[in-house]
Amino acid sequence: PFYTKNFKSFSKLLDVAKGLVSDVKNSGSYKVERVITSPQSMEIKVNNKTMLNFCANNYLGLSDNKEIIKASVNALNTRGYGMSSVRFICGTQDLHKELESKISNFHSKEDSILYTSCFDANAGIFEVLLTNEDAIFSDALNHASIIDGVRLCKAKKHRFNHLDMSDLEEKLKSEEGSRIKLIVTDGVFSMDGDIAPLDKIVNLAKKYNASILIDESHATGVIGKTGRGTPELFGLRDEIDIINSTLGKALGGGCGGYTTGKKEIVELLRQKSRPYLFSNSILPCVAAGGIEVFNILEKTKDYEKLNQSTKYFRTKISGLGFKILGDINCPIVPIVIGNEKIATDFGMEMETEGIFVVGFSYPVVPKGQARIRVQISAGHTQEQLDKAINAFEMIGRKNKLI
Repeated sequence: PFYTKNFKSFSKLLDVAKGLVSDVKNSGSYKVERVITSPQSMEIKVNNKTMLNFCANNYLGLSDNKEIIKASVNALNTRGYGMSSVRFICGTQDLHKELESKISNFHSKEDSILYTSCFDANAGIFEVLLTNEDAIFSDALNHASIIDGVRLCKAKKHRFNHLDMSDLEEKLKSEEGSRIKLIVTDGVFSMDGDIAPLDKIVNLAKKYNASILIDESHATGVIGKTGRGTPELFGLRDEIDIINSTLGKALGGGCGGYTTGKKEIVELLRQKSRPYLFSNSILPCVAAGGIEVFNILEKTKDYEKLNQSTKYFRTKISGLGFKILGDINCPIVPIVIGNEKIATDFGMEMETEGIFVVGFSYPVVPKGQARIRVQISAGHTQEQLDKAINAFEMIGRKNKLI
């Protein structure tokens, strides 16, 4: 009877799961994983076809960098594969400490703490810092990891309209009696390609005695003259209290995230942040690769190339008559198609032209704002950029979008 009851219970679970998957398919948001059989680069192999990749977070083209690979292989040979432990037991190597030091120096902060991902960094910070005496103010379009992390804390929660400083100020006014007021925002918003107005956020933070945390996952190594992100773009590197970011995008595209800021904040996170305390350390080879990434960031000139390519692509696509979203400095270029079916078909036609891009439709983006999201890399050549632009022009004219 026990096994029969257990089987019936599991069968019910399977029925529910199947129904939920069916709902996802019917909504048009079912995700299909295309299998790449080559290194992540400007050119990739998908289904035995070589394509130009315009949808990776590989903003500096470092995902297949030979020096990073060499450093990682050397660490495999000298430090082994994994740590089989959390950091505070026996999971900390010299490589982890050196990488944390590199991160701190890069951002001009006192200390840093590594996580297995920036998702974990966001999941593990708010519950530690904030209580029911505090208030948190989060941009409406912040990343899912921020949303989930905020849910875990007991602070009073306010969601201000996207980039709306008037709305943020009204909400700050309502919490003048709170012990801690924390403003949280993405530096760069990955779906719309826009940038948080840090100058205005800093002014409000000073006016209402609030602290600031920014998620720089799509900004670190990308935005600013030397890749120091949105604080550098606005000349406010000393005004941001806490930065969360990732090694998984521009910084080599592996895994690993981090929090960087005052040493007292980092020390508290080492003692109480659950994703840090209860997750294995990142692999030694990943830490070694990350160290080499920061060595490269100190001497590379590719920030300038990325910025030039971004502005070139945005100007050309806009000049064709396409509606594009976001900031001129942002290499995330959402090209608005509008109709969901046309956007899906547009993406498929781009693939036939050898351009790998992804279309996004409702409910991922608002209805009527389906789009193709293009991501520019410093690794893209002028010829590759022009090939993508020409494909957009041809398919756009064919579909009477321009």
